[in-house]
Amino acid sequence: MSMKRITMHLMATRWMVKRAFPPATLTAIDKAIKASEAMHRGEIRFAVEGALHIEPLLRGQTARERAIDVFSRLRIWDTEHNNGILIYLLLADRDVEIIADRGINAKVGPEEWEKICRKMEAAFRQADYEGGVVGGIQEVTRHLVEHFPPICGDRNELPDEPVEF
Repeated sequence: MSMKRITMHLMATRWMVKRAFPPATLTAIDKAIKASEAMHRGEIRFAVEGALHIEPLLRGQTARERAIDVFSRLRIWDTEHNNGILIYLLLADRDVEIIADRGINAKVGPEEWEKICRKMEAAFRQADYEGGVVGGIQEVTRHLVEHFPPICGDRNELPDEPVEF
């Protein structure tokens, strides 16, 4: 376990999340998800977490492992067509993870999600949190439009608003 990582997590506060994601940014992300979901059958959720709690941090939980926990906790796997996606940001690590349900993973490989994550992280390094998330949503949308085109009567199965942990 890296002391640098522990220090970054212990110093991360809710204020840091609020500063990076003020209400206007959260509203823009919500609108981007709504606009995206009007173009396909996928279900997108965005979650941001400032830092891990001490126990998982000391256990060495990775951002990917935490993202999988959040995916489950938000019940993103509970969609009719297994077409849910979580875009997760662990701010203390500046790490983005995309977790896609099995219906999407059967069509889009992990290398595509990794490319999107790296683009988002590049925007975050420039302190462009809104642009990074909205750009990531647009990239995810490209894949969902291709593999999950809209159908008549499709309903929104998951909330669109961003989640702060």
